[in-house]
Amino acid sequence: MNSWLNRRKFIKKSLLTSAGSALALQVGPGEVVAQDTAGQPTTAKSRPTLKARLPKGRIGKLQVSRLLLGGNLLTHFTHSRDLKYVYNLTAHYNTEEKIIETMAVAEAHGIDTLVIHTAPGIMSVLKKYRYERGGKMKWIICPTAPVEAQMKAYGEQVRQLADEGTDAIYLWGVHADSLVSQGKVDLIAKAVEIARDFGIPSGVGAHDLRVIMECEENQIDADFYIKTLHHHNYPTAPKPNELTKAVAEVPGYWCKNPQEVVDFMKGVEKPWIAFKVMAAGAIPPADAFRYAFENGADHVLAGMFDFEIAEDVLIANKVMTKVKRARPWKS
Repeated sequence: MNSWLNRRKFIKKSLLTSAGSALALQVGPGEVVAQDTAGQPTTAKSRPTLKARLPKGRIGKLQVSRLLLGGNLLTHFTHSRDLKYVYNLTAHYNTEEKIIETMAVAEAHGIDTLVIHTAPGIMSVLKKYRYERGGKMKWIICPTAPVEAQMKAYGEQVRQLADEGTDAIYLWGVHADSLVSQGKVDLIAKAVEIARDFGIPSGVGAHDLRVIMECEENQIDADFYIKTLHHHNYPTAPKPNELTKAVAEVPGYWCKNPQEVVDFMKGVEKPWIAFKVMAAGAIPPADAFRYAFENGADHVLAGMFDFEIAEDVLIANKVMTKVKRARPWKS
């Protein structure tokens, strides 16, 4: 109980202090962060007057915050290793109203974009928040429809997402990994082109670095990449004998060779959103965010419960003021 109270006091004190001082921080070329939010809980119906700000980057025509809200916790697709009860716990906590409240809290703290997949029922929640509650959260969505030669089901889902107001679309990493393994890089190109035809930014997701390598080699015209990145300095990280296996075969990690990813992405000109940076909760945010931004990620995608958002934004802002990058910002 004391730990919980101390965390809550820390967040409230930090936010109130920043609200009073309206501290301006220089982050990257020409970007200013003003940590000036009110330190009170918020809902979609009750927003604070003052708002925190995060530095932003541009993906195609879309401007998005450098810290993005991940959708896995909202859709209950938690990666909790062998703790099977966590899925149900998350499902009971993140109800429809709590998802709406979480997006409102994220917006109030400067996070302006959600990245999520087409889990059952999620689009109705997103539309309710935007069109009924007045939310401004942008949507970067990956369709889960099958990617096949004729692209009929996938194309139809992309069309529907575009009609519903989706701001950017990317090929799901699960699909992209599989297509590269099957030698079907041409279907990745088709998926990218389908979304671009609707006039919105179109990207490619990946757990396997080979996906990005093949896209670059074949000059696939993606607007951005979403690629896993996390170090292996945590208890459940892969053992040396497991590194020869595919990521999907070993629970507990999502980036097989982080240094290889860092080295390759230095030569990639497209914006890069790093995800699974905390290895699904195994790495603390300060460590994870620093590692991702320091090693070239332009944006960090983080799954967060509503009560984690305020502190994570403060951490991200602090990290970005001090980060030394070998790869220039690409967004």
